[in-house]
Amino acid sequence: MKQLSRLKVSLTVISALTFAVNSAVSADLDAGRQKAQLCAACHGPMGLASMPNTPNLAGQPEQYLAEQLKAYRSGKRVNEQMSLLAKPLSDAEIANVSAWYASIQVQIKGQ
Repeated sequence: MKQLSRLKVSLTVISALTFAVNSAVSADLDAGRQKAQLCAACHGPMGLASMPNTPNLAGQPEQYLAEQLKAYRSGKRVNEQMSLLAKPLSDAEIANVSAWYASIQVQIKGQ
């Protein structure tokens, strides 16, 4: 029974890693950075928000960012600016932008 449980865990880890690798390979970071220029007015050029009450996007998980953009695009999540900006994005553009922001490493200097 323990072996079966270990096998399931191993297969789950392998599946997750495969998904992560395929996602990173299929996303175009340069295209994502270009498309993200539309986001810079509020979220900053490197994903660090320049406006109050606007979230930082740099370093956020790629899957989370993609899900949120798709929710804005579909109307499941509503914000006047985000809904307007997300509406015309294709799945590929969402993947690229999400990968771009996820690829930005954020470092916190001493507290």
